[in-house]
Amino acid sequence: MSTLDPAAQKLLALMRQAGRPPFETLNPVSARRAYAASWEVTQSPGGDVASVRDMAIATSAGDLTLRVYRGHGTDPHKHLPCMVFLHGGGWVIGNLDSHDRMCRRLATVAGICVVAVDYRLAPECPFPAALDDAAIALQWVADHAELLQIQPAAIGVGGDSAGGNLAAVLALMSRDGAAPQIAYQALLYPAVDLTASSESYRRITTDLPLTAATMHYFIAHYTPDSKDRLDWRASPLRASSLAGTAPALVLTVAHDPLCDEGRDYAHRLDQEGVRVTAVHHNDQMHGVLSQGRLVPAGQVIGDQVWTAIGHALHAAAAEAL
Repeated sequence: MSTLDPAAQKLLALMRQAGRPPFETLNPVSARRAYAASWEVTQSPGGDVASVRDMAIATSAGDLTLRVYRGHGTDPHKHLPCMVFLHGGGWVIGNLDSHDRMCRRLATVAGICVVAVDYRLAPECPFPAALDDAAIALQWVADHAELLQIQPAAIGVGGDSAGGNLAAVLALMSRDGAAPQIAYQALLYPAVDLTASSESYRRITTDLPLTAATMHYFIAHYTPDSKDRLDWRASPLRASSLAGTAPALVLTVAHDPLCDEGRDYAHRLDQEGVRVTAVHHNDQMHGVLSQGRLVPAGQVIGDQVWTAIGHALHAAAAEAL
């Protein structure tokens, strides 16, 4: 822990003083409640946006809610690049509100439209429900570009943690023609191997908000059938090839059980000919993008990521003209 940002160390001390129980000791409903109690304390404000609205789309599993943001200062009459954003939370505890601040900031800094997806959660709806919802949302966004006032050639996918998992799989589906063409993928400390077999799972076991035990809890709820963890749609690192997927940004942090698999994913993208920007912070912990109120680096890192996403999607839009 010697390399951990002093501000992050102070955050951990506050969590210990508050006596917050680890998520894996709670049932999913209680874990969701505990997670929600942290948002106002840890997250930096997302700020105003030009517009935000919730839209419900019909699916065979019921209505799926999308939250559509247009960044502050964007032209209301202009067709913007767009990112379909999948929230984190271990496929169990996140929702639209947990990542509302993040999506607001992303939309404004990147100067884009963000469509956040309220996908179904485990254990009530295990794998592949979340992925099915994410794929339906991406298809709907692509099909309704005119309604959303977005540029169909400049649609990206992204997400943090569990959302990064879903985004990575969507990028593979897009390459294979099973989902609309995308221009970019942003994988923010993603879970990409649900077998949980990397060295960082053995290294990150205590004294952090997300440990190996916490991830095992989330994985067990999302993929109760352990055989599913070998499926590339759950573990995209296990796909036979990553070649031909959209250009990528992969963010990893050292104090995270997901660190090594994320770095391995970025390395494979590089080795298999995909344009990739791999960003690694050895002094931060999982969830840093949602810790900006108490860990100032979280705001700085976030704005760097949002700027990179904006640059990539605006470049894709320009190339399509």
